[in-house]
Amino acid sequence: MSTVSPTGLNASVLVLNRQYMAVHVVGVRRAFGLLLNQLAEVIHVEDGQYANYDFHSWREISELKADFKEPHDDWIRSVNFEVCVPRVVRLLHYDRLPKQRVRLNRRNIFARDANVCQYCGKRFPTNELSLDHILPTCLGGGSSWENLVCACVKCNVRKGGRTPKNAGMKLIRKPVMPRRSPMLTIKLGNPKYSSWKTFVDSAYWSVDLE
Repeated sequence: MSTVSPTGLNASVLVLNRQYMAVHVVGVRRAFGLLLNQLAEVIHVEDGQYANYDFHSWREISELKADFKEPHDDWIRSVNFEVCVPRVVRLLHYDRLPKQRVRLNRRNIFARDANVCQYCGKRFPTNELSLDHILPTCLGGGSSWENLVCACVKCNVRKGGRTPKNAGMKLIRKPVMPRRSPMLTIKLGNPKYSSWKTFVDSAYWSVDLE
């Protein structure tokens, strides 16, 4: 699949283990690498039913779909053919269970708080936001889901090294540890990834994103 056009390459693909349990989310290049090396198969979900395809049969299905492209489909094109980006693939030789945890990092904090400053309530681009320790580190506050929030630069400067109470500020909501990856929650809000819901347990499953 050399000379692949960039169209569709920014999409994400849900990866299942052999028991059809969601374990990861990868980019399109990685997903097609798994398919071409016969390490995975496509799981296509439609009307509550799903079918299994290897790469070659998925390519044939894509040829049939090419004249009836759906609005939320993503496609990539090589020199000789065009193929629809699968939404879900299943690993053929992997039985491990997903890790029940959500990484504490800047990206996930911003995603949890939806890029909304937790003091003024306004939404900002990522490059205009910072992380704030509710109880400042200089007062013994640590880095945890319950002590870190998304804050705009203006509010962060105003608060400084004080607690919200001492700074005369209030949080718009109490920060908590999310039960699943905030980035996954964002993906599930996109209609193109609606088929993921068949395999994702909203209460207990979390996943890291590439």
